[in-house]
Amino acid sequence: MGNMNKITDTLQRPLRDLRISVTDRCNFRCRYCMPAEIFGPYFQFLKNDQLLSFEEITRLARIFASLGVEKIRLSGGEPLLRKELPKLIEMLGSIEGISDIALTTNGSLLAKHAKALKDAGLHRVNVSLDSLDDKVFRQMNGGRCDVKTVLEGIEAAAKAGMKVKVNMVVQKGINDQDIVPMARYFRGTGHVLRFIEFMDVGNSNGWNLTQVVSKQEIFERVNAEMPLEPIPSNYFGEVASRYRYRGTNEEIGIISSVTDSFCSTCTRARLSADGNLYTCLFASQGTDLRAQLRSGAKDEEIRNLIQDVWNRRADRYSEERFNNTTIPNKKKIEMYYIGG
Repeated sequence: MGNMNKITDTLQRPLRDLRISVTDRCNFRCRYCMPAEIFGPYFQFLKNDQLLSFEEITRLARIFASLGVEKIRLSGGEPLLRKELPKLIEMLGSIEGISDIALTTNGSLLAKHAKALKDAGLHRVNVSLDSLDDKVFRQMNGGRCDVKTVLEGIEAAAKAGMKVKVNMVVQKGINDQDIVPMARYFRGTGHVLRFIEFMDVGNSNGWNLTQVVSKQEIFERVNAEMPLEPIPSNYFGEVASRYRYRGTNEEIGIISSVTDSFCSTCTRARLSADGNLYTCLFASQGTDLRAQLRSGAKDEEIRNLIQDVWNRRADRYSEERFNNTTIPNKKKIEMYYIGG
């Protein structure tokens, strides 16, 4: 089959990346995603039969690969809560055209699973860590985990032979004092640290611009102590602005969906845990692919549906938000449901 059928959207953006949420469950209650005071202690997650099976995920991934997808990233919720995840990674690894499989995790269960994930063919892992200060970290994750557990997960992943990126969401007044300490700590470890501007995902985080520390400011704070120089992006659609510490080949990144958005090169489609296809992290509506799978649709029919959705795609939420053109005040999908 190969990638003969590469497709683009209305803004000529190709479909290259597929983000797959494997579960909506999470063992953290991060303030910017699933805060306990809003979601409550007994939040109703999807039932098992609502989740796509590994076979269904693999079938869809194969169809996406035939339309040009080369990279797959697994997320959640917390993906390591999905039982037997290495089995899925193995299945995805056998798909022709898929050159890269990665995982985004909060790191709390990573030490336990790192070797099995690597053995199954996982290449890379992104670990979220918002502070090195236990008090701040617990405040941000709803008191669910300490820093040491996550750091142990990071080391276990590296030891197993995976590349590790560490993602820090920066929220002004909460953890922005940790920007430079994080840079200091991870410099020299071989792990790439990436700072992420706090953004308005989901509907629960009471977001406003005063909570954003801009890309420029993050750069300036690190640069003042450890001089940085920009380096070119690795590929079309890379979301992080890349820098290296001067005189080294050690890099850090800043992901700025707010003050310097990257909609114009976005090549990502997202598949929710229950099989809805979304064309933007800030979407409010998806396309139900699970119904297609379970009603006996042929691959060709599903492929045509995906192609049609992508061909009509015109999403550029972050650009519109920043240029302040009228953004419809629609309810957005929640972050834990669609993955980052």
